[in-house]
Amino acid sequence: MLLLLGSFLVLMLVGLPVALAMAVASLLYILVTGITPDVTLAQRMIAGVESFPLLAVPFFILAGNLMNIAGVTGRIYRFAVALVGWMRGGLGHVNIIGSVIFSGMSGTAIADAAGLGTIEIKAMKEHGYSTEFAVGVTAASATLGPIIPPSLPFVIYGMMANVSIGALFLGGLIPGVVMTLAMMATVAYFAHKNRWGSDAPFSWPQLGSAALEIFIVLAFPFAVWLLVVAGLSVNLAVGIGLVVLLAIDWYFDFSAVMALMAPVILIGGMTLGWFTPTEAAVAAVIWSLFLGLVRYRTMTLRTVAKATFDTIETTASVLFIVTAASIFAWLLTVSQAAQTLTDAMLSFTQNKWVFLLLANILILFVGCFIDTIAAITILVPILLPIVLKLGIDPIHFGLIMTLNLMIGLLHPPLGMVLFVLARVAKLSVERTTMAILPWLVPLLIALIAITYIPELTLGLPKYMGLAK
Repeated sequence: MLLLLGSFLVLMLVGLPVALAMAVASLLYILVTGITPDVTLAQRMIAGVESFPLLAVPFFILAGNLMNIAGVTGRIYRFAVALVGWMRGGLGHVNIIGSVIFSGMSGTAIADAAGLGTIEIKAMKEHGYSTEFAVGVTAASATLGPIIPPSLPFVIYGMMANVSIGALFLGGLIPGVVMTLAMMATVAYFAHKNRWGSDAPFSWPQLGSAALEIFIVLAFPFAVWLLVVAGLSVNLAVGIGLVVLLAIDWYFDFSAVMALMAPVILIGGMTLGWFTPTEAAVAAVIWSLFLGLVRYRTMTLRTVAKATFDTIETTASVLFIVTAASIFAWLLTVSQAAQTLTDAMLSFTQNKWVFLLLANILILFVGCFIDTIAAITILVPILLPIVLKLGIDPIHFGLIMTLNLMIGLLHPPLGMVLFVLARVAKLSVERTTMAILPWLVPLLIALIAITYIPELTLGLPKYMGLAK
């Protein structure tokens, strides 16, 4: 165990990428100990990606890339300005609300930071906000991407922990709202402290238009339910509802109705049993293509091809991390390292609330050094037996783990959102890090609330019959 972990840490310290460090450390351990034939390395790495749920990964990445090139980000931004731009510190609130909406399409924090973040930082700087504040709020709001469904980390965790991905998606909705309110309260604090005004004039027509768009989206499932009660089949009711919705949107040219419908379609489709979470990723791609090619007509074959190649590149890096982490996690298990760590933690405490505190500290620390996907793949086999033994719901724990790892994306040495925003804002990594530090406060407050109030996570899955 010490050889495996020690070689991994040494390889990380000399600058080897995480995936390569895990693969090489695993190979060295196998060659030195002879615990298993060396051909097992290739077999276990291949087995690590032979999973149907993992097919969701490339499709969700592609959906996020397509939404970026479909011109949806600009529409989301205008909608958010109309909804909250009139508040003090308006563009800070716009930044957060925009990320909430974009989260329902992309599923990744990096896509949010690189796509919508580019527009938001530029606009905030033009309105006189400091670059540091713009970067800080953009980084914090980007963490909403994997919490509000769909979510790539939830797909990986659901596969590793053998829990319902649909339940994880539902479980992320209320925590997403908690995080949103905590971040908006932080913007309000800075606005009061610095005596900022609004960034858009208050307009009843604009506010009413934005509220109408939200009402239309929320009314859609209710209207479908009424049609079903009236005697129509579910498929026919949904079909009629979509046709009417598209006609209304085409006539009035709303800013964000179609974008807001993405999570409704995905979660609704899974709830009705039309598709699995993996198939929901394909539905997200189809919806993105429909918006870009038919509704908004902003896509071209060239831009679709670019989005596809970007997706291939990102997917390859993600799946390589999964393969390397799979053999690493397997060796931790067969070498009894996982059992040793489990026994050590259980000997320290049998109280689940104390364990959750320790788990938060551990995952936050790991998230500083290891990629999100790799961290989930390694930590789930170690921590899940303890979680089940102490009676903690694995869906609840999945939210805790994901949020911890999202916070890890915001600071050195491996914070990918940190590096993306440093490049977008043309700031040094040091200045970007200092800009993000105040925003760790609302995120940690939200983490504590989600950790110690399980119903925030489990309420909706229980109501829908997807959790006990």
